[in-house]
Amino acid sequence: MKIAAFDIGGTALKMGIITSQGEMLVKDKETINDSDGEQILRAMLNWIAAHPECEGIAISAPGYVNPHTGFIEMGGAIRRFDNFAIKAWLEEQTQLPVAIENDANCVLLAERWQGKASEMSNFLVLTIGTGIGGAIFCNNQLVHGARFRAGEFGYMLTERLGPRDVRRYTMNDNCTLRTLRKHYADYAGRSLEEVSGEEIFDRFDAGDVVCQRLVTEFFNDLGTGLYNLVNLFDPQKILLGGGIVERPGFLALLREHLAWFTIDEYIDTVSHGNDAGLIGAVYHFNQHYRSRPAISN
Repeated sequence: MKIAAFDIGGTALKMGIITSQGEMLVKDKETINDSDGEQILRAMLNWIAAHPECEGIAISAPGYVNPHTGFIEMGGAIRRFDNFAIKAWLEEQTQLPVAIENDANCVLLAERWQGKASEMSNFLVLTIGTGIGGAIFCNNQLVHGARFRAGEFGYMLTERLGPRDVRRYTMNDNCTLRTLRKHYADYAGRSLEEVSGEEIFDRFDAGDVVCQRLVTEFFNDLGTGLYNLVNLFDPQKILLGGGIVERPGFLALLREHLAWFTIDEYIDTVSHGNDAGLIGAVYHFNQHYRSRPAISN
């Protein structure tokens, strides 16, 4: 069986054709402008129309996602997807079965299905992107929570509260590449669009004093969140995902900073890189339509 898989993000839509066994046949990506939900939906329909051999649709999406009904209560950076019954909408448009799950949960499912966590009963996934995402696998089960919000690690505080809005002290505000880029853009008098995370880390490697300070603060705030998670969940591993994690030397550099927290041995990267969301979405599709057994030992 061939499945059209989508990994929805605020800046890019990843698309793939994947077999129900997890083999990637085709993949592509479309840049998304300003988290435009309408552009995302058009691109999905175009991809499905171009691949009539597909018999189902699997989606990895940000925000608060009910994986049973396919209803998105809050769409993360994509405001068009707030209170959106995307599963019902796509099924009406395509006449194909649709399954949808939160994006960080999909990364976790990919790891448990075909990755480093295939033998683990307790592990976490943390994704670093426009925001901080997270997912929990505890006692051989994916934890969704009462309102499908479990694993929102980005809302953890990284420092003691001051007089500002409480959100200014969270991982989402202190440990994302967008925040890192904004801090450097403000210093350099450049627009956010002109500054990339890659540039900041290149300048860090070259000894730029400002970038070394910004990156060190970034790692310290990230380390604070990871330290809390290690002590809350006692996981076998915390697997990190996101584009910056694939940068050569990133994991070694992070572990140097985490040695001070004494948790460096808990941290690793995901197995499938930017394909993890697509692969996990297909596993969820299989599970939702019972073409494969649920994850268990």
